[in-house]
Amino acid sequence: MKKQFVKTANYERFQAAIRAVDARGAPEAGWLLVAGDPARGKSTIVDQWAVATGAVYLRGKEQWTPHFFLSELAEKLAVDDSGRAKDRFQRVVAKIGHEQTPIVVDEVQHALRDSAAVLEVLRDITDLTESVAVLVAGVENVQKKLERPQFKQIASRIFDRVEFAANSAEDTALACRELAEVELADDLVNEIHRQSAGLMRGIVNALSKVEAHAGRNKLARVGLADMAGKELIADWRSLRRAMGSHQ
Repeated sequence: MKKQFVKTANYERFQAAIRAVDARGAPEAGWLLVAGDPARGKSTIVDQWAVATGAVYLRGKEQWTPHFFLSELAEKLAVDDSGRAKDRFQRVVAKIGHEQTPIVVDEVQHALRDSAAVLEVLRDITDLTESVAVLVAGVENVQKKLERPQFKQIASRIFDRVEFAANSAEDTALACRELAEVELADDLVNEIHRQSAGLMRGIVNALSKVEAHAGRNKLARVGLADMAGKELIADWRSLRRAMGSHQ
């Protein structure tokens, strides 16, 4: 399978939201909330943007505390982590402010513990530096939690929200064209879209199985009939999901 980034409609929505944040009025309202069900490509798309822009990418953890978060951020920035917390904080702010480094917090639900103490630290940093922060929600109820009165100061920093949807049939076809090492017939692409429900993880897994089958049988083009009876997308909740099964 080709190692290539596919610019789906979700990617375009994310880019549009980033442009809106960059053009915001209030400099302290520089946060973007990225939401959507799992396996819709949120982390992949945001990670690609982070690499392209030089953003710091942090993944939230159950054990996160403000000290843990600030230490991890300092390490990612290659900032001296020694000394008092106040000194560490000032060094981090100086580095981010000077370079205008965006910050990504994936699985942001882990930053809501203890009255969102971690996000309060992030708010201090972005208020002082006027930098951008992207919060990626790994669960559905993050937005509802942030709407609670006790999180008013944090929620006011969120300028925009982008919702990732399941990939359309056009997105699935685009992924098949750009990622597959073999040509896929339209009927097989349609079946991949149906079975994956437009989730990129399922699409990629299906393509790997199609390519393996094509390699074993020396096929340059694979259609629906070629995969008859073959498992396309594994589902642990059922014994088997094979081509031709529409249950």
